[in-house]
Amino acid sequence: MTSTSPTLDLAMELISRRSVTPEDDGCQELMISRLEKLGFRIERLPFEEVTNLWARRGDSGPLFCFAGHTDVVPSGPEEQWQFPPFEPRIEEGYLCGRGAADMKGSLAAFVTAVERFVANHPDHQGSIALLITSDEEGPFINGTTRVIDHLEARNEKIDWCIVGEPSSTEKVGDVIKNGRRGSLSGTLKVRGIQGHVAYPHLVRNPIHEAAPALAELAATVWDEGNEFFPPTSFQISNINAGTGATNVVPGHVDIAFNFRFSTEVTADELKVRVREILDQHGLEWDIDWILSGNPFLTAAGSLVDAAREAIRSVMGYETELSTSGGTSDGRFIAPTGAQVLELGPCNATIHKINERVRASDLDDLSHLYENILARLLVQA
Repeated sequence: MTSTSPTLDLAMELISRRSVTPEDDGCQELMISRLEKLGFRIERLPFEEVTNLWARRGDSGPLFCFAGHTDVVPSGPEEQWQFPPFEPRIEEGYLCGRGAADMKGSLAAFVTAVERFVANHPDHQGSIALLITSDEEGPFINGTTRVIDHLEARNEKIDWCIVGEPSSTEKVGDVIKNGRRGSLSGTLKVRGIQGHVAYPHLVRNPIHEAAPALAELAATVWDEGNEFFPPTSFQISNINAGTGATNVVPGHVDIAFNFRFSTEVTADELKVRVREILDQHGLEWDIDWILSGNPFLTAAGSLVDAAREAIRSVMGYETELSTSGGTSDGRFIAPTGAQVLELGPCNATIHKINERVRASDLDDLSHLYENILARLLVQA
């Protein structure tokens, strides 16, 4: 387990800890041991089974925050990995192991960037914080959202936040996420009357009755999107019905679906339109809704400017702003009024067997984070 830089050393230490969600397995304590030496005040904030950390250096504003997670998804069959997933190594220029890209590499880059920045600017303006959870890959109930509630209760406001999610596509910093679509899921139950398939006049087939409504839902244009977001998308992910017998009409059908929605529509508006379509088709139905997050957007401002300038300075190319992909914990931070961006390594292997990231990318990422800090917290 050899490496060539402080960032890679720390990333490998973190990867070697089997922190499958919601476990932290000592990752945060490893970070704390480094942050305390820099003068960070440490708050350990466990909620239920989730380990959370709020670390802050400084008392004044503005407040810059790095946000991320120590938990990783399960490795899958370990025998299918080229190397054991929790025994990190560098092979042909790549750091290999579960969490290399999502997102222990970013956590290491956070820490080493702050270490260099504080060494060079011990009397910097404002404050620096790290918000770290072990519940990003899990139910996201007792992680970042609970820490934000804790901070809001005492009116502690984040001004700028970089989430270390793997945002890049081909090379580090080529894409930064300046927002995310909202995610609204529903489980629809359409009821009919169960009976023998040979006596259709005695049954009411919920699959047949639901099909035209589902077709209309799938064909509906919910909005046209806008400059930053594609049009809202409706997708059915699962349909389940039947008793197990081939000669029985089921009494109900269950349909799971999801909206990824733009800022052109609200979750409540989507719910109303779905209800209207179902009622127009005369269905007997009910829905359980789960709102995973509303859309957020950091369209312009000091954080976007600092990130673009840092990428141009450190990497030598321009970056692309994007709101594509799934959700992130940025959805819990942005509603407080913070400017939020996601900037991390390449995402090609996240959640996959043989997850890996170019080792040099993590050093570049650390220097990007340091450069952004300097642009925001050092007086010109």
